[in-house]
Amino acid sequence: TPPECPFCGEAAGRELEEHVRARHGHLLGAPGTGNGEELYECPMCSLTCTNIQILEEHVDLHLEEHNFSEGTDLELAQQLQTEEDELQRSEEEKREREEFKKLQRQYGLDNSGGYKQQFLKNMEREVDRGRMQPFEYHKRKADMMESLASGIDDGKTKTSGVIEALCKYYQNENKDVRRVWLSAGVDHFHSSLGDRGWGCGYRNFQMLLSSLLQNSFYNDCLRDTTLIPSIPKIQSMIEDAWREGFDPHGASHFNNRLHGSKAWIGACEIYSLLTSLRIKCQIIDFHKPTGPMGTHPRLFEWILHYYSTDNEGGAKVVCTSKPPIYLQHQGHSRTVVGIEEKKNKSLCLLLFDPGCSSQQMQKLLKQNSDGTGLKLLRKFVGSLKEKQYQIVAVDGVLSSEEKTARCRASQVLTSEKIP
Repeated sequence: TPPECPFCGEAAGRELEEHVRARHGHLLGAPGTGNGEELYECPMCSLTCTNIQILEEHVDLHLEEHNFSEGTDLELAQQLQTEEDELQRSEEEKREREEFKKLQRQYGLDNSGGYKQQFLKNMEREVDRGRMQPFEYHKRKADMMESLASGIDDGKTKTSGVIEALCKYYQNENKDVRRVWLSAGVDHFHSSLGDRGWGCGYRNFQMLLSSLLQNSFYNDCLRDTTLIPSIPKIQSMIEDAWREGFDPHGASHFNNRLHGSKAWIGACEIYSLLTSLRIKCQIIDFHKPTGPMGTHPRLFEWILHYYSTDNEGGAKVVCTSKPPIYLQHQGHSRTVVGIEEKKNKSLCLLLFDPGCSSQQMQKLLKQNSDGTGLKLLRKFVGSLKEKQYQIVAVDGVLSSEEKTARCRASQVLTSEKIP
């Protein structure tokens, strides 16, 4: 509200002083008039009054005008700050939603379908690009539907005999390998049109299972799993393990559902599934580098000990009865099928990667004497420099009581950290 004149009550605004002088000058004194009256000067605008009460009212108007202006500015500043805070909060929530959706897509939790949907979509794309004939599309679709119905992997991505070929190669290798330890027979499985981009964990489980199925020691555990299951079947098997009570925290991450999704799995899901089958295993967490340049020499040493225990004979090539090891790091997993010890004492892992195609793996069945094809498998200490690694290693069979105990333990802790 604009200031009012203290004499007539008229709204005078910022021209109050001029208004008072023009309309009510007879009530005011002016310096040097010499009329003998006592004068009172306003400390804020130098207006002189002949009456102290009039001066007080005049000054009060100054104060009211100042307080009104100050209050208006403060209110406006608060309103602008509130609007800015709301805009910033809205943008932050939008970024969080977009990031969450991105993570859901990345880890296959966006309800975009699973193995079947991706397989059909990718085949349709191949037909559209002229890389697949319609008759082949319909045949492969029928084969895929049959595989899903039976729960058995169709074997189209499998390569067998690589371990045997490696054994023969190392027998004749005379350059720099002092000793080598190999897992019991392991079939290689690579990602297909249905699981490309997210299926590595499932394919590595198939590799591990292919070795266990060839070992009579695990016959009793695997009497209900005599053939390699398909990826959707593996998803259902993990869900069964969750329903038994394994790893409730991990299950909640997936909303207790894998089947029909493209969800990535890792070491904890592999541990839960194996333990639910009464297969004794452990998760070892190499949670930080233990060597220079971000390397993990203790990981290599642990794997060497795993293979060499009970296999310390003098033979150069040791074909052990040890199952392969599941190896996990952020964004990918592979299968350890053996380890080399060089003549200079350095170590080299032999890895099956689900990202390698059957065509690449087939070349290892015809290994050249110079071993160039082994570049596909060999990983030296300097090659594994992720911040953290986890392994799942199988080491026996569980009794029913031990399985129950491990189920309870998995509800609290499922991994051991290597310091």
